[in-house]
Amino acid sequence: MSLCPQPIRTLIETVLEELRKLNYSENSIANYRRAYSRLARFAEEEGETFYSEELGSRFLARYYDCKVDTVKDTAPTKRLRAQIRYVRVLGDYQLHGAILRRKLGRLAATPCPAQFKSGYESYLAECRARNYSERGTYTRGNRIKNLLLFLHDRGVCAYDDFEPSSLSEYLAACMGQSAKTMATTLSALRAFLRHLYLSGFIKADLTEKLPKLRTFYAPKVPRVWKPEEVRAVLGSIDRGNPTGKRDYAILLTIARLGLRPVDIKEMKLENLKWDKNVLEIVQSKTGRPLVLPILEDVGWAIIDYLKNARPATDSPFVFVRHNAPYEAFGVNSALNRILVEHIRRAGVKIPRDVPKGLHSLRHTLASALLEQNTPLPVISEILGHMSAKSTDVYLHIDVKRLRQCALDPEEVFQNGG
Repeated sequence: MSLCPQPIRTLIETVLEELRKLNYSENSIANYRRAYSRLARFAEEEGETFYSEELGSRFLARYYDCKVDTVKDTAPTKRLRAQIRYVRVLGDYQLHGAILRRKLGRLAATPCPAQFKSGYESYLAECRARNYSERGTYTRGNRIKNLLLFLHDRGVCAYDDFEPSSLSEYLAACMGQSAKTMATTLSALRAFLRHLYLSGFIKADLTEKLPKLRTFYAPKVPRVWKPEEVRAVLGSIDRGNPTGKRDYAILLTIARLGLRPVDIKEMKLENLKWDKNVLEIVQSKTGRPLVLPILEDVGWAIIDYLKNARPATDSPFVFVRHNAPYEAFGVNSALNRILVEHIRRAGVKIPRDVPKGLHSLRHTLASALLEQNTPLPVISEILGHMSAKSTDVYLHIDVKRLRQCALDPEEVFQNGG
């Protein structure tokens, strides 16, 4: 349902005031204001008094050579993503009277509206009772909170006021998201609404009112590093200081054992079975046990860190922060910055289409194992995949082996004749 159109400058001031209410930083608001001043001037040049999606698209096309859907169509630069976000916020507010919180960090710090708090916390408690991972519960909770904040902004005062039309309006506001994100959002909302119904917070089962999104399993082909790039980054780390020893041990462990970053953060001293020379963990993502050999170089890197660099702390976790208080990395803290920092220091030029996150080291390990003719079930076990489908995708990056499987058309015709 669209709201009454406002003159573009009035709409801009209303949106900026809403950003202040949402506790956006003054620096962020200043960035929005600069972008909107340029958009307002563009509207005047075009003879437009009111904002429209079509006007926003023309503005992006003229000044940034992109469009509103560029975010999901390609991989725009950070600067382009910001400009597209500014335009989308205006469209969101004009159509729905609310600003969607798209960044999980800010969203997580935003309190749940009081009228929805009891049902929201009840659902999170059920997730924990079912032993869902903390990371999964955090992400699922943020997707649900996004809905609750949207409904709060639209004047919904209680769970009794939940209406299918309100859910439809929210999903319409999310239509710019990718199919995968929409599927994840719908899954979270369906589980939340079912909990509300079974727990007596709402009288009708609204899960039937949610649309069904048909998705297909089509994972992207992983982009991997070259072995020399990994060696260059690891070799550039200054292991003469405590932080360098820690970072080297973390990156080497992921590169050599393929652990997920969350399992690195949650690795405890008791998981290191030095008598058997193995690492025994329960994976955060799958809940399944995983046993890996402690390779010689990994073992010595961890020992060097524990003996000569790890701060004196009672924390049971292997890797801890090096700023007081010396405790484990937070559930939501990203370790990717460690890798990015050392990529910059090493001066390694990783192609733009290759991810720079820690997960890319898992992909690189899988590719290397495949080139060494390691069977897919073994790679799947090392990486801790629950399904072989997750590992099959690596076949697409082993071009040499794919070429060996290619058919010779002439031979086929000869045999068929």
